[in-house]
Amino acid sequence: MAAATDAAIINGGTMGSVSQMGNKLLLLAGVAAVIAVMAVFWLWSQQPDYRVLFSNYSDKDGGAIVAALEKMNVPYKFSDSGTAILVPAAQVHQARLKLAADGLPKGGNIGFELLENQKFGVSQFVEQVNFQRALEGELERSIQSIGAVEVARIHLAIPKASVFVRDQQKPTASVLLNLRAGRSLDAQQVGAVVHLVASSVPDLPAENVTVVDQNGNLLSDTSKKMGANNLDPTQLKYVDDMQQSIVKRVESIISPIVGAKNVRAEASAEIDFSSLEQAAETYKPNQKPDDAVVRSMQSNESLTSNGGGAASGVPGALSNQPPANATAPINAPAGADATAGAAAAIPVNSQKNMTTNYEVDKTVKYVQQAMGGIKRLNVAVVVNNMPVTDKKGNVTYRPLTAAEKKQINDLAMQAMGFDKERGDALTVVNSSFAGEPAEIVPEVPLWKNPETIEYTKDALRFIVGILVLFLVYSRALKPMLNKLMTASPKLLNAPENQDSIVNLSGEQTKLGGPGNDQLLATAKQIAKDNPRMVASVVANWTNGNE
Repeated sequence: MAAATDAAIINGGTMGSVSQMGNKLLLLAGVAAVIAVMAVFWLWSQQPDYRVLFSNYSDKDGGAIVAALEKMNVPYKFSDSGTAILVPAAQVHQARLKLAADGLPKGGNIGFELLENQKFGVSQFVEQVNFQRALEGELERSIQSIGAVEVARIHLAIPKASVFVRDQQKPTASVLLNLRAGRSLDAQQVGAVVHLVASSVPDLPAENVTVVDQNGNLLSDTSKKMGANNLDPTQLKYVDDMQQSIVKRVESIISPIVGAKNVRAEASAEIDFSSLEQAAETYKPNQKPDDAVVRSMQSNESLTSNGGGAASGVPGALSNQPPANATAPINAPAGADATAGAAAAIPVNSQKNMTTNYEVDKTVKYVQQAMGGIKRLNVAVVVNNMPVTDKKGNVTYRPLTAAEKKQINDLAMQAMGFDKERGDALTVVNSSFAGEPAEIVPEVPLWKNPETIEYTKDALRFIVGILVLFLVYSRALKPMLNKLMTASPKLLNAPENQDSIVNLSGEQTKLGGPGNDQLLATAKQIAKDNPRMVASVVANWTNGNE
């Protein structure tokens, strides 16, 4: 009987230990699985927000960027379309600066670095082609630095040089611009692109450069020449700047009197862009001889005698000369006076001619007038009523007096440079200003605001993660932990008399019952003979195994 009881106790204890150990392992495995699921959801809810680092890159640049990010240990991923590289939002700017230091992205354009790897023995044609490709790449890089331009493509047509003038041809260039979404180029920016390309290629005139956008629109229309009544953008800008300058001067001189917000002015200027060159030669009328300036004078006098002796002398030119002036010696002989008197008594005819030329007065005037002169100015000024503050601090407005209005009119005329002979016009009006209507800005719905969408996505990710963690903890982890922690052996349940004992199968047996004395004695004998087995049973009880 004792041997049978001993065997039953040993078998029951061994089977109970194995079963309880299996239950423990299952509980531990379940707890580990639940904790792993919770950790996965937590990491998912806390994953960083990825932003675009670069987009629309070439394959070569993309590979170089990915390699650089791996060296910097920066996590990255690609967008769904594969056209953008995404990195955590907190590392976007730092990654861009580091990549820019390495010259990335290069934009896929090959510049003058193409000439660094020239092979020995290449032909002149290949050298020329490589130089043209390098020049196109450098121009593309320069144009892509403009904010509105995303991608630029340039094609240069450079003819072969010729020693014959009649066979020489000018280069041409075609520029294709891919503009950013919602951006455009004005006429001045297009002109800047044209001059940039024309200045970079030798002998390339600006009219041989064609600029086209990605939609096929011709941005540089050189077929239309400027007519006599057409103004180019530079002239229009000059007119606008002059009008704004006049308005600024008028408002600045009147504002201290009526207040900065109580005066409005507008100006209209007619500008003469024609270039004038004038030459004039003016002659004065005849003047009095006394007032005139002598230019030259010629005098002619001749003497002719009416009688005399016969002709004498040798025929010829010498005999035809007029007689010399008579001279009388100091010590003349005695008969000389009679001879001289006889010669003087001969009658002589005298003729005298005089010609005087006077200077003719004239004025030569050469005038060259530069373009951009003002033909006429029209200025309109509106002045608000004067503010008046009473003793209580209330502000009211009164119309301008005649003296105040005249004062403002005079100041405006001086500020604008009023010229009556030019036909300028100035109008000053005093009127009460109407209140400016408040600008109504259409409200963007909350569900369309990009920032709200981003914040909502982050908040939902966090809330969903918390809810999943709470549900897994309350429905799975907590019951398992409670069952694992609160399981206890069914020990002796006799608080008063301690008159019962629990066998290994979990059944309680009253110690005072019939036949229990022998069972108790057997248990005591087993504990005495095999204390190790009894200690194992007690350990199973204390660990919560039944």
